[in-house]
Amino acid sequence: MEKIQDWEPLIRKMERLLRLRSFPVAFKLLETAEELETIPFLRRPSTPMTLCQMINLVRNFDWTVGADDHDFILPACPAMLGFRDKPEIYKDGSFRSIVWVKNREDGKKYEESIPHLPLGRYRALAMAPLVYNPFQPDIVLIYANPAQMILLINALQLEDYEVMEFFCVGESSCSDAIARCYLNDRPSLTIPCYGERRYGHAQDDELVMALPAGSMEKAVQGLDTLYRRGVRYPISFAGAEADVLTHLPPAYTRLEYTAKEIRGDNRRLLLGVTGGIASGKSTISAMLEELGSPIIDFDVLAREVVEPGQPAYNQIVEFFGRQVLLEDGTLDRKALSAIVFRDMEKRKKLESFTHPAIYDRFAECVKEITEKDPEAIIQVSIPLLLELNLQYMFHKLLVVHVPEDEQVQRLMKRDGIPEEEAANMLKAQLPIDEKCAYADFVIDNLGSLEETRKKVEELWTRLQEIQRDQIKEKTS
Repeated sequence: MEKIQDWEPLIRKMERLLRLRSFPVAFKLLETAEELETIPFLRRPSTPMTLCQMINLVRNFDWTVGADDHDFILPACPAMLGFRDKPEIYKDGSFRSIVWVKNREDGKKYEESIPHLPLGRYRALAMAPLVYNPFQPDIVLIYANPAQMILLINALQLEDYEVMEFFCVGESSCSDAIARCYLNDRPSLTIPCYGERRYGHAQDDELVMALPAGSMEKAVQGLDTLYRRGVRYPISFAGAEADVLTHLPPAYTRLEYTAKEIRGDNRRLLLGVTGGIASGKSTISAMLEELGSPIIDFDVLAREVVEPGQPAYNQIVEFFGRQVLLEDGTLDRKALSAIVFRDMEKRKKLESFTHPAIYDRFAECVKEITEKDPEAIIQVSIPLLLELNLQYMFHKLLVVHVPEDEQVQRLMKRDGIPEEEAANMLKAQLPIDEKCAYADFVIDNLGSLEETRKKVEELWTRLQEIQRDQIKEKTS
């Protein structure tokens, strides 16, 4: 028996991130009609229907629906699915010329353009809300408005980017979603046609995307990453007549500056160093420093820019009040953290005070180092490098890795805290395995100091080779 994945956590997360108003539809084609009898709670149409009617019963009525060739009111739907061949009166263009085109010649071209599944390969279909784990689907149908769909596309493009091409044959749009997805094993977006809106009740603002079931996890991970980067639904409006400069991601307006002031002429090499809490980043950085790599620590910079008298300090006190100060006038970092931890907007406000100052101080540090050594390999330690989306600033990224259970144990020992508190602290960061997916280099820091030192020395050799290649390419 085919193993059924537990889809509920993934679907609930997608529903929350996109605020979908109807169920994502699990869609499966079956080689025999008898297989329908094995699916729990399945309903068969009591009268012949169109495919889009059946889809509507699933996504809005919360039904599990099954059908074979005999359950369709017209040949177009089962023919698209390969349950039967089209009648000749369809093939010669007569059917399409009744309404949708001027003459039979255009109708024939129209009919030939509609994608179909191989004739006779399948005999029945089953559909259900995917969240209920009804069966392991082939594809998933998602209905959403254009704003939601562009975020879904962005999510799918986040990793292994590629341009997406979509099709519209006009009427019979279900073929553009379902048949193309089956044939190409790729996401397929289209505009629901007149028939699906009239008979399947697709709303005026809805589009439909068919996703191979194997792409769902990638889609949700992409949506989650975009959410953490501030790309969310509903999309807030900056205002047509407003100065949108303050609404843009800081990196957008600083990109040329970063390339020039931070990366320089590529004689230097900047290595971003990150990892999870208690993964041993400081140990790795110390070893790299011994080998000759000067270090810039963003934790140190973050403390420097909020010292009394600094512009960021003054902005914080003006916005949050003196409640965030200790008796000596310095910032009460714990009190400030408690405030912004509960309120995302206040956290964003705090970052708007501190981040520009940190970046400016960072640039000063890079300048100071490279004035002494233009070909320095500079390591930059940033615990939340990926959470803050700062990877664009560096030539290469290093992630220091230990398994999450080991992180928890180390954190409990280091800070003297219970296991639950340590686990909650980890949840505030990206999972360590997800961080590794962004890395150019990963050092597993679970072994002895000697084993770790050997890995760091190998990394140092590789960084020197990369830098030599950069300089050679620049001067050739």
